[in-house]
Amino acid sequence: KEEASEEEKIRQREEQYRKKVIDSFFEYGKLKNIPAQRKKEKICLEEIAKSFEYGQDYTEKEVNLIIADFNDDFCTIRRDMIGFGIFEREQSMYRLKNKA
Repeated sequence: KEEASEEEKIRQREEQYRKKVIDSFFEYGKLKNIPAQRKKEKICLEEIAKSFEYGQDYTEKEVNLIIADFNDDFCTIRRDMIGFGIFEREQSMYRLKNKA
């Protein structure tokens, strides 16, 4: 029982950290700037990824249009989403990777 509460505390801390990062970098649903820290950037990219449907293929143009709603630098964000393994690209089609 002690272990579970410790895991719960860690999970809550992570959730609070995620919320803090999202609150800091998003304003009115837009990503103000891409975080320099990889951990914070990944959280922001995961937040943007919520706008995509699992199992659906997207063209690069479609991906760019959705990302552009969050930030004008959709090229960097798209590339980083692939780098972080949030997206996979196959024959110029993009799809969300399944959650681990």
